Amino acid sequence: MTRFPFARGALAASLVAAFAAVGVHYAPGASAAAAATRPTPAAVVAQATPAVQAPPTVPYAQPVLAPSARGSVDFSDIVERYGPAVVNVSVTGRAPRSGPGAEPAADDAVREFLRRFGPPGAPQAPRGENPAARGLGSGFIVSADGLILTNAHVVEGAEEIVVRLTDRREFRAKLVGADPQTDVAVLRIEARNLPTVRLGDPSRVRVGEPVLAIGSPYGFENTVTAGIVSAKSRSLPDDTYVPFLQTDVAVNPGNSGGPLFDARGEVIGINSQIYSRTGGFQGLSFAIPIDVATRVQGQLVTTGRVERGRFGVSIQELDQSLARAFGMETPRGALVTAVEPGSPAAAAGLRTGDVIVALDGRPIDRSAELPARVAEMKPGQRASLEVLRDRGAKTLPIVVGTFTPAKVAAAGAAQPPGAPQPAARLGLAVRELRAGEGGPGQPAGLLVEASGGPAAQAGIRPGDRILSVNGTAVSTVAQLRDRVSAAGDEVALLIQRDDARVFVPLRLAS
Repeated sequence: MTRFPFARGALAASLVAAFAAVGVHYAPGASAAAAATRPTPAAVVAQATPAVQAPPTVPYAQPVLAPSARGSVDFSDIVERYGPAVVNVSVTGRAPRSGPGAEPAADDAVREFLRRFGPPGAPQAPRGENPAARGLGSGFIVSADGLILTNAHVVEGAEEIVVRLTDRREFRAKLVGADPQTDVAVLRIEARNLPTVRLGDPSRVRVGEPVLAIGSPYGFENTVTAGIVSAKSRSLPDDTYVPFLQTDVAVNPGNSGGPLFDARGEVIGINSQIYSRTGGFQGLSFAIPIDVATRVQGQLVTTGRVERGRFGVSIQELDQSLARAFGMETPRGALVTAVEPGSPAAAAGLRTGDVIVALDGRPIDRSAELPARVAEMKPGQRASLEVLRDRGAKTLPIVVGTFTPAKVAAAGAAQPPGAPQPAARLGLAVRELRAGEGGPGQPAGLLVEASGGPAAQAGIRPGDRILSVNGTAVSTVAQLRDRVSAAGDEVALLIQRDDARVFVPLRLAS
């Protein structure tokens, strides 16, 4: 399986195969999805403070930048105007902050720099263990009376947080609240008349536009790097609620929590993660859209916690093969792979195999759009879903539920061997489940005993359970044969493996 190492705050982390178990569970495609193995800090919430409004966004303006004499974009005016609002965030805590989720402290970065580039014989600090764990990141001021945005992972486990301004003033910061689901944290310092950034509208940013990051990589404060927007609405493993902005701006340890500016000098995102096989920058960085961050900020400041909507479904992306199997001309929408019993989705009548193509009249083009849209909705809110079912359209009313982190129920125990039954065009040998093998509340399905031909090429393996063909449940070998015979040249099998479900498209053997 392909592995994609992502890292919060530019730190490398291995990815393991998993399906997101959240309010709307997301699996990126027919192959097994990946989830980052990085620390997942518990939400830290301080006593709620009076609400402070973030600086209002301004009407969308033309870029304030012009090409320099050499033809490149000149960001110097933006840096001069808004650079003072970017701060350095230093964290001290008891627990060691080593490993893939930690940001290196400034003295560690300087020590390494001197070791590699310092003059021979230069004194170096001892490499013994620190009595206190230390971390480093960035942030930016969003209100003149001391409200600061940064990443939740930057302040995870913090006992003391120190904010340093560009004029070298230092303040002890109070953690107003942190939301691990979006990796957004809000700090407050006791100060007035502070410089602030101006917030922009990520939805209006176009791919290819120039962007600018300011932060403290490796402890080098107020370092400026620039690039372009590489893509929008990226869904990363285990980050189902954030439609990330992808850029090629150089982001390294210490940049976490710093602002991403557009060409108008407006903050459009918070730098949060990179793709890396080495732990350092490799051309792919990801920022949390600022509109996502300010919604979280508003709830943390007002109530000290974040509420999200949920439907209780698992979904995946459709490719061309799956779209044809479900009678669609082009891939679009979010394919439902599971409906949680007793969930809002179950009450609304959603079924496995439905394709959600619109929410409250707004089209869903890619499955990654749905989780973020649902998360923005308030629990108890009424909404409508447009779904494609049995090659026809249906509209289903739904009442939004409340998201609470929970793991999807595991599947039944490993299945004992039995007499297989052939399904030649699929390249599968299957058998019906025996009494009690499905587990309480689990669908029966068919157990895969052997896999070859098209099925093996698609990644289906012995021990998998076939739950449906083209969205129609199957529990006997005869049903499977009938569905396959009526399907034409392509089918979509709903496969369950452990606690994960995914539709797998197959082109049938002749």
